[in-house]
Amino acid sequence: MQFLLAFTVVGPLLGAAAALLPAPPGLKGKSPDQAVLRHGVTVTGVILLAAIVLAIGFDHDRPSRMQATTDISWIPALDVRIHLGIDGISLPLLVLTALLTFLCALYSYFKMPSGPSPKAFVALLLVLESGTLATFAVLDLVLFFLAFEMVLIPMYFLIARWGGEGRRAAAWKFILYTLLGSVVMLLGLLLIGVQAGTFDMVALAADNGRGLSTTVQITAVLAIGLGLAVKTPMWPLHSWLPDAHTAAPTVGSVLLAGVLLKMGTYGFVRIVLPIAPDGMRTFAPYLAGFAVAGIVYGSLACLALVRPGAKGDLKRLIAYSSVGHMGFVLLGIATMTPTGVNGALFANIAHGLVTGLLFFLVGALKDRYGTADLDTLAGATGAALYGRAPRLGALLAFAAVASLGLPGLAGFWGEMLALFGAFEPAEGLSRPAFLTFMAIGAFGTLLTAAYLLLVIRRVCMGGPRPAGETAIADVQGYEFAAWTPLVALTVLAGLWPAVLLGLTDPAVQQLLAGGTR
Repeated sequence: MQFLLAFTVVGPLLGAAAALLPAPPGLKGKSPDQAVLRHGVTVTGVILLAAIVLAIGFDHDRPSRMQATTDISWIPALDVRIHLGIDGISLPLLVLTALLTFLCALYSYFKMPSGPSPKAFVALLLVLESGTLATFAVLDLVLFFLAFEMVLIPMYFLIARWGGEGRRAAAWKFILYTLLGSVVMLLGLLLIGVQAGTFDMVALAADNGRGLSTTVQITAVLAIGLGLAVKTPMWPLHSWLPDAHTAAPTVGSVLLAGVLLKMGTYGFVRIVLPIAPDGMRTFAPYLAGFAVAGIVYGSLACLALVRPGAKGDLKRLIAYSSVGHMGFVLLGIATMTPTGVNGALFANIAHGLVTGLLFFLVGALKDRYGTADLDTLAGATGAALYGRAPRLGALLAFAAVASLGLPGLAGFWGEMLALFGAFEPAEGLSRPAFLTFMAIGAFGTLLTAAYLLLVIRRVCMGGPRPAGETAIADVQGYEFAAWTPLVALTVLAGLWPAVLLGLTDPAVQQLLAGGTR
């Protein structure tokens, strides 16, 4: 298990280096491009298999304990260690990352985005996977920062080189926002490490802020929180996200929404909550206020985009919907309760599954029609995608109702638990304020349902296909293979939430108690 976790983190880096080498003569297939794309599928498939074996071998009776740990001194002068480990909080995110990256590699094998050499594309995809997996597996503040930064350059190039219209401006906006946020976050991480005398996240969580003064905690939470809020993204630091999603290739959007946004909220749970609880308690009402503002703002932006004649882009609409969905995650974290934090973690996984599927589907529509403009799609489909491509229409409707939080699907539980957490926030937080936030968040769920149902009505529903017009290509075999796992897991998580909550709850209970349970 110890070796397997280390291999899961480092394996994609080795695969990225191998992708840049010439393909052996017997493995070239029809062309070198096909060989390197097949290499990407193979490496990500092996990493997914390793992550699944980790999940199977995980001690589910003790999910609050760090497992598969590696702890090696790296920079003795600063007491920086190569410390890896997983618990019930990080394991689901690790598996989600491995799954989405494999599905993206598989999809790209059949539908490579237009751009430069596939060698560079596959290498960047694997470096991105390694950095994301490391973020969820490392247990040292310095390593966390390095892994956090490792994903920025690959994502920048995926947007700038393989993206669509406006890709360079969107890529620059993405890198500038996130780098500026990271600089501030680094100052907070260093402050904690210097004041506490260690960068070890397990030791710091067990101490539960007792070795840090309230002033240090408040300063650290402000600095780290700003950096994490940019990555999440939290309103009003979200403006890089819609441009990045609109310009990114399909697989870039899937990974950006499904994986990269989770790094910010994971940082709040793993670092801010247990290590600086007094500082977090000071800022929790403000975090909750920004969270519910993001919920309402994201929904209103989507309603504006979906109006007929607004020339709204469907990819942009889903990007704004992510601002709202991540608002529920932040609201759950801000409650500082087991219920709210469990809801945040559940909503994280649900958002990765559902929004990943949505971006895959919108990418397929854009490939077929050459645009994601809602007015064009509504007209081009005769307002009846069901009639032209019934399976594609059904999947789009399924993903939309899962995103709006329909009971029985994954999106429901995270939002509900986050709102329940706000109903009874942690001791020391103003209950009237959080009841107000809960009411605003609940109103946001109605707005979410409104714009997603409008998307279904405009793009999917209507009369039969006009006579003489040919149907567009329905779901292809490779699309079916890439999307089916997301559909199945969305249903499974909705019908059987205990699978995920059974992992996260004991770990959250211990994290909030400072390792005393």
